[in-house]
Amino acid sequence: MKRLVPMFVALGLIVLVAAGYFGWKIAERYIPSKDMADLQEVFDTEKDRVSIFFNNELLEEKALYIDGQTYFALDWVNENLNERYYWDSVEKKLVYAMPTQLLSANADTVGSDGKKLLWISEDGVYLSAGLILQYTNVRMEAFDHGEYKRIFVDNIWGTEKTAEFKKNTYVRVKGGIKSDIITTAAKDESAVVLEELDTWTRVRTKDGCIGYVEKRKLSDVKEREQVSFFDEPQYTHITMDKKVCLVFHQVTNKDANANLENLLSMTDGVNVVAPTWFSLTDNEGNFSSLGSKEYVDKAHAMGVQVWGLLDNFSKDVKTEVLLASTTTRQRLVTRLIHAAQELGLDGLNMDFESLKESAGVHYVQFLRELSIACHEEGLVLSVDNYVPSASTRFYNRKEQGNVADYVIIMGYDEHYAGGEPGPVASIDYVERGIAETLKEVPKERVINAVPFYTRLWTEEGGKTTSKALGIKAATNWVQENGVELSWKEDLGLSYGETNSQTQRQFLWMEDARSLQLKADLIRSYDLAGTACWKLGLETADVWSVVGK
Repeated sequence: MKRLVPMFVALGLIVLVAAGYFGWKIAERYIPSKDMADLQEVFDTEKDRVSIFFNNELLEEKALYIDGQTYFALDWVNENLNERYYWDSVEKKLVYAMPTQLLSANADTVGSDGKKLLWISEDGVYLSAGLILQYTNVRMEAFDHGEYKRIFVDNIWGTEKTAEFKKNTYVRVKGGIKSDIITTAAKDESAVVLEELDTWTRVRTKDGCIGYVEKRKLSDVKEREQVSFFDEPQYTHITMDKKVCLVFHQVTNKDANANLENLLSMTDGVNVVAPTWFSLTDNEGNFSSLGSKEYVDKAHAMGVQVWGLLDNFSKDVKTEVLLASTTTRQRLVTRLIHAAQELGLDGLNMDFESLKESAGVHYVQFLRELSIACHEEGLVLSVDNYVPSASTRFYNRKEQGNVADYVIIMGYDEHYAGGEPGPVASIDYVERGIAETLKEVPKERVINAVPFYTRLWTEEGGKTTSKALGIKAATNWVQENGVELSWKEDLGLSYGETNSQTQRQFLWMEDARSLQLKADLIRSYDLAGTACWKLGLETADVWSVVGK
C-alpha cells in the first residue's frame, strides 16, 4: 500500500492538471473577450484625414481635415452625392447651376463661418462638408474631435430600425464573444440597427462606431422615418399643349430659307420646324448664322413654331475645349439668346454629335447654363441624342431631362456609311432607343425622331459602299429598276435588291408602312411627339401617318 500511494498521488495530479487544462479550454471558449480593438485599424485612420462611412460602409476614400473643417474630394462627391458641382479647370473656379441662377466660388471664397468652401491642392479639388450640405440631399454626422476622425454620410432615406441596450454592452468588431471590443454602449442608449443575424445584430452607436452586439441585449426595437428637410431644386419646363410634330429643315445657304412655305404646304400636322441655321465656327463661342426673320414670320403665319438648331460639325471646333471654359460657355449662351431674340425664335435645338467622352461633363454644364437663359426668355430648349448605348452614356440623358424641355432621340443611323450593311432604323432598334431613354427621362419630355431616308448599299469589286436616299428618291430607284420589295416582319421594313454581273445593290425601304409602325410605338409609349429628318425627303403619303 505504501508503494501505491505515490502512484495515486501522481494520478491525482495528472487528473487535476487535465481538469485544469480542459477547464481552461472551456473558459477560453465561453468566457467573453475583454480585449480592446485597435481603433487605428478599425477606422483605417490617417494623419490629417477623415475616414468616410458612406451609407454605413467604411470606404477606402478619405476626406481632408483642415482648420477644423472636413473636405471631400470633388470627384467622389460628383460620383456619389451630387454631379452638379462643376469644376472649371481653365478658370480655377467651382460653378453650380441652380434652375434659375448660376453660382460660383474660387479658392478664396469663404462661408458664413469664415472657413474656405474649397480646398485646392496637388491632389485635386475638395469641397467643404458645409458646401455639400447646402445643395445636396444628404445627412452627415462628424466625429472629428478625437484621434480617430470619421464622418458618416448618408443619402438613403426612408425607414430605419432603432433599438435600446438593456444594460451596458460591449460592441464588437465581429459577431462573436471572442471578437475585440470597439466601444461600450450604455444602458438605455439607442442605436441604429443595420443588420439582424441569428444571434447577433450589427448596429451603429451614438458615439460613431459600427459593430456587433448580442441580439438578446437589445430591446424596444422599432422603426422610424428618416425625414429630409432639404428643398430639392424645382425645374420648370416650357412644353407645348399638344403633341409635338417637328421637322428638321436642312438649310445650307440663305437662299434655301425661301423654300419653307412650299415645303410646309406639302405637310400635314407639323407644328415645329427646326432649321439648321447655326454652326459653331471656333473654340471661342462664335457661330455662323443663316437665320431669317422673314422665315420665322412665315412659319408663325402658318401656325408653326421655329426652334433654331446649333451644331458642332465644323472641323475647326473642339467641343471639349470650347465648353471647358465658363467664360466661353457664357459667351456662346449670350450670343445664342441674342440671335433668338433678333429672329423671334420660339426655341433652340442643340445638335452636338461625335463628342469625345472628355467633353461630356462640359456639354452637360453648357446645357444647364443654356437652360437658365432660355427659360428667362421663354424659349424652348430641345436636345438631340443618339439611341442610348454604353459609348454615349456620358451625354447624361437623365440630367438633360432635368434641364431641357425636350430630349429628342435620333432614332436612326442603326447602320451608317462606312459601317456594316443594314437598315437605318429597324423597329426593334427604335423601340430599344425609346425604352432605354425612358429609364432616364420622363415620357412627357421625350420626342422620337424618325427617318425620311434610307441607304442604298452597293457591293462591287469586293467593296461595299452606301449613299443616303430620301423616301422619294428611294421610291424612284425601286420603280426605275423594277425591284420587288418583300416585307420583313422582324425588321418592320421592306427589303429589295438588284443584281448584275458586276454589282449588287440593295436597301431596306423606309415608307409609310414602316413609319406607321414607328408612329404606333410613339403612341403606345405616350411620348411627347415625333421629329422627322428631314423635310423634303418624304412622299406625300407619310403625312397621313406622321402628321397624326
